Amino acid sequence: MVDIKIIREQPDVVRTAVKNKQETGALEKFDRIIALDKTRREAIKNVEEKKASLNKISERIGQTKRKGESANEKDMVDSANLSGEIKELDKELRDVDAQLSELLLWIPNIPHESVPVGTSAKDNKVEKTWGELPQNDFKRLDHMELSKKLGLFDFERGAKISGSGFPVYTGKGAKLERALINFMLDVQTNEHGYKEIFPPFVVNELSLRGTAQIPKSFEDMYRCADDDLFLIPTAEVPLTNLHRDETLKGEELPIRYSGYSACFRREAGSYGKDTKGFLRVHEFNKVELVKFTAPETSFDELESLTRNAETILEKLNIPYRRLLLCTGDMSFASAKTYDLEAWAPAEQKWLEVSSCSNLMDFQARRANIRFKRDAKSKPEFVHTLNGSGLATSRLIVALLENHQTPDGTVVIPKVLQPYTGFAVIS
Repeated sequence: MVDIKIIREQPDVVRTAVKNKQETGALEKFDRIIALDKTRREAIKNVEEKKASLNKISERIGQTKRKGESANEKDMVDSANLSGEIKELDKELRDVDAQLSELLLWIPNIPHESVPVGTSAKDNKVEKTWGELPQNDFKRLDHMELSKKLGLFDFERGAKISGSGFPVYTGKGAKLERALINFMLDVQTNEHGYKEIFPPFVVNELSLRGTAQIPKSFEDMYRCADDDLFLIPTAEVPLTNLHRDETLKGEELPIRYSGYSACFRREAGSYGKDTKGFLRVHEFNKVELVKFTAPETSFDELESLTRNAETILEKLNIPYRRLLLCTGDMSFASAKTYDLEAWAPAEQKWLEVSSCSNLMDFQARRANIRFKRDAKSKPEFVHTLNGSGLATSRLIVALLENHQTPDGTVVIPKVLQPYTGFAVIS
């Protein structure tokens, strides 16, 4: 969450950030926060003054009793009255604190100064393009046509079993999916120094609050109501919450985790968007990258995390581009985000396969994750970063469409062949 001191001292900066992120529903809550914070500070001043008065009276009463004399009646009455007033003020403060804590959860992170101001994806900045786009010198089949021809996926039976957006992988399609996951984990752990984690796929509400999915995106969550647990939308949630309510050692930073998980998203706001095949699903697989860093190194770590994700696309020889997202296209929690988009030649479009973000101390404040530079220093909030390294659903679309041949077979990239056990899908 945003530091209340920043809201108090720089309200115009935060109000502008809310508008630039197009979180207009948070503006009313922002004004309420300003008013409650003022009420809270006045109440604290008031209760401190009353406690100081009570201490003086209590000291006089104590001195009188130690002399064996009866306490002054007025002091006794004033002491009782002040005690009651302090009790009421403490209750008021608890109520105000609870309201503030809840309202602060709705205020988005402040975009970093390097982020372009914009309203939609059209205002994103293309920072880099890699690879040559394949020439469509033959009729390229899209991933759905390839799937039917080669027997890779079964969306119809997936819909029968679970509903639309829950794919079934079959035969070499299943092996290809498993190969991609293992390949990506090996690259991130063996080459880039991440520690592998295999997290739970269900989490409690505190975990989702800590990483800022709740309350903002509650409607996109799959909930197990009887147990008050949620299916994770990304492994970012359990990986980040590994250190919730912990104080890390400064010499341990940066901490780098990589983990595979299935991801579950209701996509409640996706009506009318392209839902063909893997372009929009409710369940998909992803290898996630998460970092815990000191504040002064977090933006350097964002660059390296993004490069770690790009390496996967380069090794698979899939053309891609890196976008710096504008304020209006960023996530609620992010301070700066790069999207990686892979080229899908049959679709003739760029497909997002990764989002790499620096959230600065936004999640750490919600999840109470701190570090100490040394034994004598005061605890500080860490900076958290995360990125897909990568999501397989659209990655597999780009891989199939880029590496198909004129006869409709698919050549497996050499780096992936030890994982698949075959070189061609035919």
